[in-house]
Amino acid sequence: MTDKWNPSRRDVLKTTVGMAGLAVAGGILPLRAAHAASLTVGFIYVGPKDDFGYNQAHAEGAAALKEIDGITLVEEENVPETVDVQKSMESMINFDGATLLFPTSFGYFDPHILALAPKYENLRFQHCGGLWSADKHPKNVGSYFGYIGMGQYLNGIVAGHMTKSKKIGFVAAKPIPQVLLNINSFLLGARAVDPTITCQVIFTG
Repeated sequence: MTDKWNPSRRDVLKTTVGMAGLAVAGGILPLRAAHAASLTVGFIYVGPKDDFGYNQAHAEGAAALKEIDGITLVEEENVPETVDVQKSMESMINFDGATLLFPTSFGYFDPHILALAPKYENLRFQHCGGLWSADKHPKNVGSYFGYIGMGQYLNGIVAGHMTKSKKIGFVAAKPIPQVLLNINSFLLGARAVDPTITCQVIFTG
């Protein structure tokens, strides 16, 4: 026995699109632009926004957000990795109405974001650096980072072609996962040129 109603995916799409077209044509579904709900986003930088580096990269991302309808941007620069960042976050929350915060610097995470997040469970804190862990940190905290290891791989290829000693070096701040990814990518790029190349790493802290 065959099922009389066994439409293909194409049949379902044609029927759905056709019904939507009739609804619009008949004035049942008025066409209008969709708008995002209003959202205040706070960005905090450890240095100046125009440092041609880490802070400026975040500030440029923040500037792009500012162009989106419904988003209000609040920023503060030159905030040290001390209790000052907690005061900045609380000011953005209580006076500016920020509900999404990007305290961007590495040292803002522990203890500062971790101290405030439980007090504001309905707000979202996003930290750059990959330190957040689902099994031990607040659920309203998240982590992000760019895929900059790809660029370091290309840097390694260049270094591999340039070195005469088959030794290259990498100066890094701290041995966190993202930094180790960069170092490994750099070395793998160099070893794509010559598998015997070695890399010396210095961590400055």
